[in-house]
This record gives sequence, structure tokens and C-alpha cells, in this order.
Amino acid sequence: MLQNTPLKIMYLSPAGGSRGDGNNIFAAMAEQNKRPGTEVHIVSPPPDDGLFTHIEYRSYEAIVTRGIVRGVRAAAKEGFDGLAIGCFYDTALHDAREISGEMMVTAPCVASCEIAASLSNRFGIIVGRRKWVHQMHSTVAANGYEDRLSGFYHVELGVNDFQTDHDRTANLLIEAGRKAVELDYAEAVILGCTMEFGFHRKLEDELGVPVIDPSIAALKRAEYGALLKRQCGWKPSRKWSCEAPPEDEIARFGGFDNGEAFAGRLVVEAA
Repeated sequence: MLQNTPLKIMYLSPAGGSRGDGNNIFAAMAEQNKRPGTEVHIVSPPPDDGLFTHIEYRSYEAIVTRGIVRGVRAAAKEGFDGLAIGCFYDTALHDAREISGEMMVTAPCVASCEIAASLSNRFGIIVGRRKWVHQMHSTVAANGYEDRLSGFYHVELGVNDFQTDHDRTANLLIEAGRKAVELDYAEAVILGCTMEFGFHRKLEDELGVPVIDPSIAALKRAEYGALLKRQCGWKPSRKWSCEAPPEDEIARFGGFDNGEAFAGRLVVEAA
């Protein structure tokens, strides 16, 4: 019976497979935070879609978008219940949803904002570099959360820089969090990037407000959406702006289903 089968969630990290143990870290995150009845697959696009260790630039996003779209289509055909795209830019989220069939698809920024807004009236977002703010602010506004946002607090660290000196990174994140909470009265804080899973709990102890880890938020939101579909019958819309491309055109144009969709796969079992 479907209700008794494990939920299958895919965590698609655009750059995790090129960061050495990147996908192992996401697998550990899933192991610690998923429901007992959820099976999580951690994947990244194949090397042909770019050996990125980060996608901080729009041009990088443009290259990796093809891999995300192909991966989402492959996951939908495999019968996954939900999928999280692992980048706080929410890269290719709307593109991916078009091609996702009945599978729920989310990403870290929108998922984190949804959770923060359910825990507080006003939240701040700590990000690595000022470079990121314009694009992330646009995403927050497009999802209807601009009025809840106290601001962005950048620490001028790139994605790779977060891992070079954990003590320095931690101090910068704590300082940024204090600005958000004590100067701008944020009642919750979202990490736009973090140095290690579990750090959000340390930051909560320092700030005294909820701190949302975006990877956990994306995973849990995908899981929750999949549960709503299974238990309540709420499936993604395919009307009007949510219309999926015609299958005959996909077959005629090509490029969606050719070759391998993923570079390796780590599976966190449902037990």
C-alpha cells in the first residue's frame, strides 16, 4: 500500500559532487534530519554540466541549469515524491517545476523563508558575499517575503572560503547575526550559507532566536510537500503558468533524456 512505502526524496546539489566530500556532508545532514520513513538520495549533475565547487555567478548557474532540469526530469521518471535543489539562489527552481510531473520540488531560499515566517514576524538572512544580495533579495521578494525581511548581512566570504578557517567563519557569522537581531530586531535568522551542519544550533545559543539551516529547510520542505501530496492529494498544478512542456516536443527537441543524469548517488535508507 502506498501509504506504507517510504517517501523518496532527492537532494540535488549542483556543486556538491565537485567539492570532495560535499555530497557525503549532505548525506550526513539527511541522516540526522529526515523522518524514519523517508529515503533520501543525494546526487549532483554529471561532469559534462560543469565541475563547479560553487555557483556564485549567474554565468555558472546558466551552465548548471541544464543538469538540474535533466536531473529533476530523471527523478520524476524514477517515481520520487519530492526533490530539493541544493543552492540558496534557488537555481532553476521554476524551470525544474515545469518538468517535475507530480513530484514536489523546492529549494533552500523559498523553503527557509517559509519556515522563518512561520516562526517569527521578521527575519534576517546572513550571506557570504555582497555579490549574492541582489539576486537573493529578488528571490525573497518574488516569493512574497520582502515585508518580513530585516535585511541581508554579508560577511564577505565565498562558498569555498567558509571552509578555510572555521573559527574565523564562526566569529563572522555570529557578528552578522548579532547585527540582525540586536540592531534590526530580527526575530529569526536564516543562514544563506554555512560552514558545517549543526552550526545553526550554536548560533541559536548565541543569538537567542531560531536559526534556519537552508539545506535542512529544503530537505524538510520537500519531505513535507511529499507528505501533503500522499496524505491530502495535493499535487503540483499544471495549469496556466505551471503548464508542463508537451512530451512530443521534448522528444523532438532532444537533450532532456540523453545520457546519465547524475554523477554518482548516495542513498540514506528509510530505516
